Amino acid sequence: MPRPPTTVARTGGGALALLAIAQLIISLDINIVFVALPDMAGSLGFTPQNLQWVVSAYTVVMGGFMLLGGRAADILGQKRTFIFALWVYAVASLIGGFAWSPEILIGARVLQGLGGALLFPATLSLVNSLHAEGPVRNRALAIWGGAGASGLTIGSLAGGVLTDLFGWSAVFFVNVPLAGIVALLAWRIIPTGVRTGIRRGFDLPGAITITAAATLAVFTLVQAPESGWGHPVVLIGAALAILAAIAFALIERRAHDPLVPAHIVRNPSLIIGSLITFLYMGTFGAIPYFMTTLFQKVLAFSPLQTGLAFLIPSAAIFIGTQLGGRATTRLGPRPTLIIGAVVGIVGTAWFGLTVASGATLALWVPGIVISGLGQGIVWTAMWVAVGTGTADAEQGTASGIGATAQNTGNAIGLATFVAIGSAFAVGSTDAERVAAGAQGALTTLAAVLAAIIVAALFLRGARTR
Repeated sequence: MPRPPTTVARTGGGALALLAIAQLIISLDINIVFVALPDMAGSLGFTPQNLQWVVSAYTVVMGGFMLLGGRAADILGQKRTFIFALWVYAVASLIGGFAWSPEILIGARVLQGLGGALLFPATLSLVNSLHAEGPVRNRALAIWGGAGASGLTIGSLAGGVLTDLFGWSAVFFVNVPLAGIVALLAWRIIPTGVRTGIRRGFDLPGAITITAAATLAVFTLVQAPESGWGHPVVLIGAALAILAAIAFALIERRAHDPLVPAHIVRNPSLIIGSLITFLYMGTFGAIPYFMTTLFQKVLAFSPLQTGLAFLIPSAAIFIGTQLGGRATTRLGPRPTLIIGAVVGIVGTAWFGLTVASGATLALWVPGIVISGLGQGIVWTAMWVAVGTGTADAEQGTASGIGATAQNTGNAIGLATFVAIGSAFAVGSTDAERVAAGAQGALTTLAAVLAAIIVAALFLRGARTR
């Protein structure tokens, strides 16, 4: 299908830098609160049951509203949605930092999740629409991906440093100037966005049903490990998610201007790229959790030491994203994804097999570095695949589809591998049990990574255009 004309001027490094910082903000907030959770619990009076919702509220809302956020970027404008989402993020973070009760803090995380659901697809769609498909876009996605993938691990470093120096509220306050400055600069630096001249409606019934389906699905996957898969709340949530998904499919078949146009989902690069994104977060996305527990429980690191240790995988992932961008330009997404997955399998298996009580960080470093390189290579190539073959004016919807796959995969993968780790957790001491559980989970995870290779084989063509 020919790409419609746009009035977007291809832009320089200033806009890309702002988009990369925005992606860093989103990624930071996924992990930055983990190290601060004990201090939050002690300060605000969280119970063990509701403390998990400091993390889960963000994950559930962000995952549930991603597709809606992507469509909003297409209809309302990518730049407008981007800036609005940053202000939502800043306000939510300010409320979170001043929270005086568990309910207020969880509410702030809900609002942060909404901001993230608007911000991520708007950011990715701007990267894709402001950079021509091919080598230019691949390089841009490598920079954007480096910020995002590294942010997942830098969040743990920032959480440790800020909590140690200033207390738990600092992990929220840090977002306020970051988001505010980027929003102000974006008005001047980022181009207006794509203009198609097509007047679009908004599929409200479709938006409601798909948002309900995604939110309920992520809620079920997050709640199941805590309550049990047979708990009535989990079963009801799963049933309602399925019903909402069926309703969405029926609505979309009759909608005049559907939330997800049929021609978009017929793009094989988008669908397979989204599947790989799902598999990526369902596997690699669980590794930071096990690193955190290993550093603190087996190596007895403080929060600050744990954060500093995360610089190792962060640097490896960043280098991997740059290698992924270059390899995608020279070889295409399919070979690059296969190479990255193989490297990731080797590194993750190496890391998992060296995990044991009494081990040292030096023993783990080779596996962590090789795994990080593989993660970075796959991260860049999979987002290139997601954005390939979609018109600029519909990059928001495509980004929303990929982002929904990302968040759903993260929820499923983390729940699955934590359960696997629990099954392997045997030993006479806490450190031995944590090490045994992590070894079982990481070696299983390395084997499951082969699914990325299988999915990549179905990508058409060897090179991007």
